[in-house]
Amino acid sequence: MDIIKIKNIEIFANHGVLREENVLGQKFLVSVDLYLSTRKAGKYDNLEFSVDYNRAAIMTEKFVSKNTFKLIETVAENLAEMLLINFRSVEKVRVEIKKPWAPVKIHTESFSVEIERGWKKVFLSLGSNIGDKKGYLDFAVAEIEKSDFCKVAKISDFIVTKPVSDIKQDDFLNGCVEIKTLYSPFELLKFINEIESKAGRDRSVHWGPRTLDIDIIFYDDVVIYEKNLIIPHIEMENRFFVLKPLSQIAPFQKHPVYGLSVKELLEKNLKNN
Repeated sequence: MDIIKIKNIEIFANHGVLREENVLGQKFLVSVDLYLSTRKAGKYDNLEFSVDYNRAAIMTEKFVSKNTFKLIETVAENLAEMLLINFRSVEKVRVEIKKPWAPVKIHTESFSVEIERGWKKVFLSLGSNIGDKKGYLDFAVAEIEKSDFCKVAKISDFIVTKPVSDIKQDDFLNGCVEIKTLYSPFELLKFINEIESKAGRDRSVHWGPRTLDIDIIFYDDVVIYEKNLIIPHIEMENRFFVLKPLSQIAPFQKHPVYGLSVKELLEKNLKNN
């Protein structure tokens, strides 16, 4: 991936734990690396296919100077998010905040914080078997698209599937979406749970009917096994209602534990059933 570098922008701002730092202010040096493909811009000599680094530098200066935070860690985190949201062609940013005038009792050139943040590729499964099923799935996609922290990349066809539980209930309408997100896995879980709640999701009956069900299937190549979150989604390799729509939009996406592609998992599922 290519990098556009902006080095050591001098910014006078009011960040610091001490009250005097918030009132009097001090100099900060801010560096930003923007990761993206510049191939098309280079081939066609057209800024439209790249990033206007002058605009990025001005936005950085304005953001750092106009806000006040106690920690430079907070400055870096919020600046990274602002740049990623406003420059959608940028896949990742590296931000370094230097504090050369930090009020400490030892001599040093500067203190600094450096972070990298970027868009993560995520696959979600959607399901509904109450009321306007398609309406609920469309609602989920629309709510995801509303968030500055998410970009919808692909949407599968919606398919009708039978319930997997013994509880008597209507057939499901299922689909999958590929998104890019700035949310961490647990932040994303909280976000999709809020969407389910908006759709009137009732969790009182395990495996019971639901207006809207959203599950995280893959989050990059991350593997998580916690009480409230398992990624890749537990037993997704045995779920036709996940594998069939997922294979339409990501047939060659590999399971980070089993090493098999979605296409291979679907073929295995069909063979065993």
